[in-house]
Amino acid sequence: MMITTATQATAAATAGTAKNAIGSNGEISQLFTTLLVAQIRNQDPLQPADPGEFISQLTQLSQVESLEALIRQNSANAAMLEGLQVLALGGRVGSQVAVRTERVILEDEPVQGRFTLANASADVSLVLESETGVQRRLALGARSAGDVAFTIDRQALGLPAGVYSVRVVTDNGEEPGVEVLGTLRSVRLSAEGVVVDVSHLGRIPSTAITGFDAPANASAG
Repeated sequence: MMITTATQATAAATAGTAKNAIGSNGEISQLFTTLLVAQIRNQDPLQPADPGEFISQLTQLSQVESLEALIRQNSANAAMLEGLQVLALGGRVGSQVAVRTERVILEDEPVQGRFTLANASADVSLVLESETGVQRRLALGARSAGDVAFTIDRQALGLPAGVYSVRVVTDNGEEPGVEVLGTLRSVRLSAEGVVVDVSHLGRIPSTAITGFDAPANASAG
């Protein structure tokens, strides 16, 4: 009887401590508290559970709640950053942007682009491939290391309008990424994040933008 009374007193004290420590931390804490109190009350009074187990459980709960709070904070920060990005990019609508891409939309207007060679190459080509698999190679000749600009004029090349993949081929095996220049036409926040609409490229994630050039309507000087 004395053992039972002492155990019940210990259980009540432990349960009270648990409630005070985590009772106000949300639904998960409430559920945990209920389970912990039930565990304490229903333990064998002749073989009571090690108090260290309860402390360990409380520690685990605290870690889970800290992680959840961090996730919520990160989500809030991400939403705020996306909002700021929409505002910042919205102010640049109408400007010319450089976009890292592997595809381009060829219409009536010629497309300007560039890429950067890490090493000189005696034979550089820009390879275009239509959605039907037809390829056209635009020879750029020998090029030294550094930035290389190019122009794709589909009418001069005799290509039909449409979407084409684009890549650079060199004689030394280097495959630099391609940047295409286009006009930033709109910015919007979608379920996928911040999405922009750029001429010659269509709708793309804002993260594909690599830089801003002069406004599209500025004179060439």
